[in-house]
Amino acid sequence: MERKELLIKGGTVVADGVSRKADILVADGKIVAIGESLVAGADAELFNAEGCIVTYGLADVHVHLREPGYSVKETIATGTLAAAHGGVTTVCSMPNLQPAPDAPATIAIEQRLIDEQAVVEVLPFATISKGRERRELSEIEALRPLSVGYSDDGNGIQTEPLMRQAMQRISAVDGIIAAHCEDDSLLHAGYIHDGEYAHAHGHKGICSESEWGPIKRDVKLAEEEKCRYHVCHISTKESVAIIREAKQHCDHISCETAPHYLILCDADLKEEGRFKMNPPLRAAEDRAALIEGIKDGTIEVIATDHAPHTAEEKSRGLKGSAMGIVGIETSFALCYTHLVRKGVITLEHLIALMSENPRRIFRLGGALREGERADIAVFDTTKPYTINPAEFKSMGKATPFEGEEVYGRCVLTLFGGKTVWRENK
Repeated sequence: MERKELLIKGGTVVADGVSRKADILVADGKIVAIGESLVAGADAELFNAEGCIVTYGLADVHVHLREPGYSVKETIATGTLAAAHGGVTTVCSMPNLQPAPDAPATIAIEQRLIDEQAVVEVLPFATISKGRERRELSEIEALRPLSVGYSDDGNGIQTEPLMRQAMQRISAVDGIIAAHCEDDSLLHAGYIHDGEYAHAHGHKGICSESEWGPIKRDVKLAEEEKCRYHVCHISTKESVAIIREAKQHCDHISCETAPHYLILCDADLKEEGRFKMNPPLRAAEDRAALIEGIKDGTIEVIATDHAPHTAEEKSRGLKGSAMGIVGIETSFALCYTHLVRKGVITLEHLIALMSENPRRIFRLGGALREGERADIAVFDTTKPYTINPAEFKSMGKATPFEGEEVYGRCVLTLFGGKTVWRENK
């Protein structure tokens, strides 16, 4: 069969901590060559990437695709097209689904939908506990080859004995836990951060200890049980400090935060559902600590916690709206605009946080090298655009960044050499 070639010409290629002007030649779903002044066959397609950043596809390890069970909010088809729209070629899908993927039979239902609908790679998380009910463990051993890891996201494991048992069994199969850390006994019906905004506007607050308390418990357990342990969506200064200290003597602990925690704080809140998520936007000092955690390597991953809901569910203000915002289509642009353009971190560091580190920690594979699968994202950083939820491919439209001007629109996404998104503007 004749090779189908695509030549991505003249972009700034970012890989392995280095940026350089180079061309990329793709054929038969693989990266054939990376170098200067590459030449393709007469019938090759040419993509002009002058002024653009070219990276290996982003990997988002915290995404809610909502199927099976909640297709009124999102489908695997819409969620993965949204991922492609954002330059994300590998998605790790969270297990708060119906039925929950707690056994081979139930995760197979999700996998069939992935096989039928996904336009990018989707790797499902299995649950830690049966039904995510936190009473007894799921079929840990049988789920290992069928899942990317284990999580009860949306629920925190409340008791030390159950978490220790989970770590013992997951460590034995060389799996990884992606932990939603939340102590239910400290929530007190709160729904935004227990800070100045909540106090001034009569809202019930969620204290920071509800997050960092379980993290403090778990990092000790992870060290004792030698379990690979990743903390989801950290938001507090105490969480950063605990993880920083734990990483000094334990190399299998990692964590993520999300773009909204690095950019916003509770002083930015408005009385709208698009500002409500879990964990909530914290105080300015928490945001500053997260940024320092990014800079010093304590936080190795930026993931979105993309969590679509219906418009009606997000229309009830801060108190009544469902928790969760969308973000997979805007994550790179927001982080490039607020972190790279403002000199907080380098472009190379951002690509590590959004592609290389999550691939390493979760053993996802893939890199921008010759011979690898051609999962490639191209971002135009030369001109700004305005975030407009009407342009989202996700069924969810709730974002606190609506109307913001950013740089870094994704103009091309390849998955296995196939064009799964191309910007026509």
